[in-house]
Amino acid sequence: MSIDDHVRRLLPEGCAYMCSAEQDTTDPHLIVQFAEGVRVQAGDIDLRSPHPNRIIYANDPPNRELVISDELGPALRRASVFMVAGFNVIQDEEVLEDRLARIRTDIAELPAGALVFYEDSGFHVPGLNLRVRDRLVDVIDVFSMNEDELQAYVERPVDLLDADDVLRALDELAAIVPASTTVVHTKYWSLARGVRADEVRAGLVGGITMASTRYVVGDGFTADDYARVATLPVHPGGARVAETLESAGPRGGAVPALVCVPALVLDVDLPTTVGLGDTFVGGFIAALARGGLA
Repeated sequence: MSIDDHVRRLLPEGCAYMCSAEQDTTDPHLIVQFAEGVRVQAGDIDLRSPHPNRIIYANDPPNRELVISDELGPALRRASVFMVAGFNVIQDEEVLEDRLARIRTDIAELPAGALVFYEDSGFHVPGLNLRVRDRLVDVIDVFSMNEDELQAYVERPVDLLDADDVLRALDELAAIVPASTTVVHTKYWSLARGVRADEVRAGLVGGITMASTRYVVGDGFTADDYARVATLPVHPGGARVAETLESAGPRGGAVPALVCVPALVLDVDLPTTVGLGDTFVGGFIAALARGGLA
């Protein structure tokens, strides 16, 4: 992975880190953020954004190699939560296979009871996501994705405010990604379905609150901002879906446990739309690290 003085400056004071890079490099992405209602006209193009979003032009050569530090395995012997991510940028199949074999070896160093969290992403080479699924699904406790990745797996649009359609999509997803627990995070709700769903409710709340705080405040938010955003009203459509999904069937047995938390009502003129998925994951893991698994 890449690192430089700018990255080190941004790390929280006292934060321990490891990096496989042998020298400093600077590899910035280009990310275009836009608000709802922005219009683009050029020639025969006439587009208007239906909601705030962003476009990412990735530039990450070190991530394409994803060299894994020799320090990782020994460090994991003391870990309670471990997040796996970043394979989506790799474009060489041999490199991917090598890194997957290596990460499986490192995961084996975790103590009993530790939780392995995998965040799926948009893969630069279509189909390699299935290679990662096949090699890691048996050692991952939580397989997480956003609404775009859900719809890519099931190969159809999903009405996120229709609980029946969401349940159908979750059943379709389970046939494609047989993870023990699946997390799906969207702009209306976030859910966990599977054997550890009940254990990670606090993670869903933490992820929603952290991502919402970034959306409302931007990069420089504080703990007070986080606490304030946590008190915002829940999204009514998301709340209806969450209530329906949680009451859809009994816990355990043939019906997997399902926990769903509604998103918050976020009404701001200039939202931050960059890094929300990463921030959700950070909030999810931070909540579990603070309070432990349920």
